[in-house]
Amino acid sequence: MKVYADNAATTRLRPEALRAYTETATEFFGNPSSLHSEGQRAKEVLEDCRARMAKALGALPREIVFTSGGSEADNQAILSAARAGAQKGKTRIVSTAIEHHAVLHALNRLKREGFTIDLLPVGTDGIVRAADAEKALGEDVCLCSVMLANNEIGTVQPVKEIAALCRARKIPFHTDAVQAVGHLNVDVNELGADYLALSAHKFGGPRGVGALYARTGAPLSPLVEGGAQERGKRAGTENLPAIAAMTVALEAALATRPETEAYVSALRDRLIDGLSRIPHCALNGDRTRRLAGNVSFCFEGIEGESLLLLLDDKGVSASSGSACTSGSLDPSHVLLAIGRVHDVAHGSLRLTLNEENTKEEVDYLLTVVPEVVETLRNMSPVWRDLTEGKRKFIL
Repeated sequence: MKVYADNAATTRLRPEALRAYTETATEFFGNPSSLHSEGQRAKEVLEDCRARMAKALGALPREIVFTSGGSEADNQAILSAARAGAQKGKTRIVSTAIEHHAVLHALNRLKREGFTIDLLPVGTDGIVRAADAEKALGEDVCLCSVMLANNEIGTVQPVKEIAALCRARKIPFHTDAVQAVGHLNVDVNELGADYLALSAHKFGGPRGVGALYARTGAPLSPLVEGGAQERGKRAGTENLPAIAAMTVALEAALATRPETEAYVSALRDRLIDGLSRIPHCALNGDRTRRLAGNVSFCFEGIEGESLLLLLDDKGVSASSGSACTSGSLDPSHVLLAIGRVHDVAHGSLRLTLNEENTKEEVDYLLTVVPEVVETLRNMSPVWRDLTEGKRKFIL
């Protein structure tokens, strides 16, 4: 059996999104910036997509900037707010220790430029506390950035509460909502966000396209200089076929979101219950305050990379919370932030489901994952030391 359980990394392109892509690419091929009729036909499609994306998020059309994805949107929001704040003498940024690298690396860049970065801790449940944010939000803060849902362990953060604290202090608030849009109820006005980033391929759209919501009046400077596209906020001819596909994919995701959430949550809970029976393992993140499809575990005595390779041999596509798969020997910063020690954090597995997964696939996972964990433990000198009492179990 083949099981794709890596939907947090990317989802399959929805059929309706593919149709929108091909139709737009062939029927509306003009440059939206051109004055001739073909260009104006394309511009009408572009602005229709902008209005529909805005409606889906509770925003105004002029508050939507199309980007190449979530990373670009995060970077543009963070750098814009920071540099606007610096002009007022505000050079401190508050964020969290579990942000995506698109945020953390942008913050590191600003740190090299002289900004002070305060990363709020999270509890062992993987959730930041609004009270900690409140203590950190001083008069010198130019931006607060807290992700809506974590990409590794799926925990949903108290963004609405923290955004309200920021609004009361007139501090711009940004949220990386890449994992949340299309899966949670995301309304920018209810959240109180000034900036929000999303990426199409997380909800059945194509890769290489996303959007940034920037509230009217929020500082926004371009990352890419050139033409006057996107009202001067993002130069470069718009990728209209991808934008159309993203719009259709988001509308399709939201049309069935409550039913999908209930169905996928049931699969998730079945998977969590089954995997929890494996000795010396632990669920990463809060049991209930998490994305419907996210299942993240650590298994003591094994390496996550070996686990992924053996699962792949059995037809299972998954990922690890460990950054080792990207060439680093360091374990995931998210797992370390929730208190996992290095040895345990290296033995992580992330299985992320969506509406295409089935109960039969979950049952297959509940068969093969314990088998592979046992195989690896039988080969591991660390596991032998643990079972012989030469080392103490952590989990």
